[in-house]
Amino acid sequence: MANQELSKVLEDIGIYLEMQGVQFKPRAYEKVGEIIGSLDRDVKDIYKEGGLKALEDIPGVGISIAEKIEEFMKTGRVKYHDQLKKQMPVNLDELRQIEGLGPKTIKTLYQKLKIRTLADLERATKAGKIRELEGFGEKSEENILKGIEFLKKSGGRFVLGFVMPEIRKIEERLKKLPQVQKINVAGSVRRRKETIGDADILIISDNPKPVMDFFVNMPEVARIFAHGETKSAIKLKNGLDVDLRVLPKESYGAALNYFTGSKDHNVALRRLAIEKGWKLSEYGLFQSEKGRGKREKFIAGRTEEELYKKLGMDYIEPELREMRGEIEASRADKLPKLIGYDGLKGDLQVQTDWTDGANSIEEMVEAAIKAGLEYIVITDHTKRLTITNGLDEKRIQKQWAEIDRINKGFGVKGIGFRVLKGTECDILKDGTMDLPDDILSKCDVVGASVHSLFNLSRKDQTERIKRAMSNPHVDIVFHPTGRILNKRAAYEVDVEELIKYAKKTGTVLEINAFPDRADLKDEYVKKCVDAGVKMSIDSDSHSINHFQHLQYGISQARRGWAEKKDIINAWPAEKMLKMLK
Repeated sequence: MANQELSKVLEDIGIYLEMQGVQFKPRAYEKVGEIIGSLDRDVKDIYKEGGLKALEDIPGVGISIAEKIEEFMKTGRVKYHDQLKKQMPVNLDELRQIEGLGPKTIKTLYQKLKIRTLADLERATKAGKIRELEGFGEKSEENILKGIEFLKKSGGRFVLGFVMPEIRKIEERLKKLPQVQKINVAGSVRRRKETIGDADILIISDNPKPVMDFFVNMPEVARIFAHGETKSAIKLKNGLDVDLRVLPKESYGAALNYFTGSKDHNVALRRLAIEKGWKLSEYGLFQSEKGRGKREKFIAGRTEEELYKKLGMDYIEPELREMRGEIEASRADKLPKLIGYDGLKGDLQVQTDWTDGANSIEEMVEAAIKAGLEYIVITDHTKRLTITNGLDEKRIQKQWAEIDRINKGFGVKGIGFRVLKGTECDILKDGTMDLPDDILSKCDVVGASVHSLFNLSRKDQTERIKRAMSNPHVDIVFHPTGRILNKRAAYEVDVEELIKYAKKTGTVLEINAFPDRADLKDEYVKKCVDAGVKMSIDSDSHSINHFQHLQYGISQARRGWAEKKDIINAWPAEKMLKMLK
């Protein structure tokens, strides 16, 4: 939890400084916040082992930020953060969730209308007060109201990739207890849905009381709802509700299946059992024994595999249990051989400190090698995206020289890793590209992205992206619908038309693995699989710690029934490059 809390404090400091018009410092704080939030080690352990010096070894951390981290480790607060918050007493967590509300806008709303919270914002917008401010208008009010409604519809769900590290820490901690014989996280977490409402943890234990006592007294616990011998329920400090249940060994498989869901999938399994004259519940699969009254014979349920087999089915992976044809495919022995969580060889979207990334090319390469990859494509932003210091024609060619130098070094050292030259090139309003064709033609991989004009009509947005896809040098459309989970809806676009056009033009569509993008959606992944459109799974890494996000892109691909043959960066580099335009 320390990493997440500290990350938020540092990012908040950056936002407050940006409100004040301070140069350079805001991005420095935000970058360090992002890096600490995605560290795979607890920053407390880093500090304990090496003090201030160890903190300065974290990318982007200088002595000033290191001292603030040290202060947080010792006191749980940063005075500088408290001072800035006093000067601008607004609820950043709430207001920043609304698309289009940046630091300077939030500052204006506070100074002019004393808007501190989301409730204040909604009242002022509905009263027509926003449109009266300079730089705003009726359209601004309309967009703010849309943002508030979108936020309400998201229903307080959590982005899987952002809460999964905490869930895994709790799972690992419980697994180490001697009283725990078996443990699984069930529910929508196990099905790897892009957002989750809560988490269910199931265990087998002959002595559960010490486990339950440990569970409700963990440092992450903010509130205890229930504390029993077979079930306990808590709320974490991050707001997530977590239940822990003890299950009998003989029915663990049936209970795991039941608590994994989905509800519709479970209903379908129960119907199949009824057709065979059996009864299925979370306690197992049962058959009534003739001549013995109402007694029932347990026939399956110790494991999920046993349960599916008894029902005449192949085992169905949790990610597929959404009633999208998996029951029929299982009974007909036609389930897909899903891409594995170790199935990727490369990452085709990686940002560096040449633009808005936190690390150098060499540092990203080292992290990619540690992540088990064989190649990456450097895809820094292009010039139109000025906020990222995007690359123009001259700077991208300088970057290529740097990549050549790095690859040459690998050859000398005998390292079998490859850095490919790429770009995340902005799609302009008319569908043309932000870099000229003579530059794009020299890239190994060209990714095209929409970063502006999200409010175009469905027809215009679709035609804009199609024109980019028709460019003979554009290989991939990155994050094709532009959504950001719990913050921004997808822009209006005909995705089915894009899938058809991708097939026609040989364009790859990306599954962006960054947790709050998960773009393409699983249902569109399935449409790509059915249409024979190839996809890539990319981390969209902006830090050495972001390669871990690839697992969530793989989850999304699996939920869309994708196999290794559907994902081009599951292939060796040469095979992947040959199929590109």
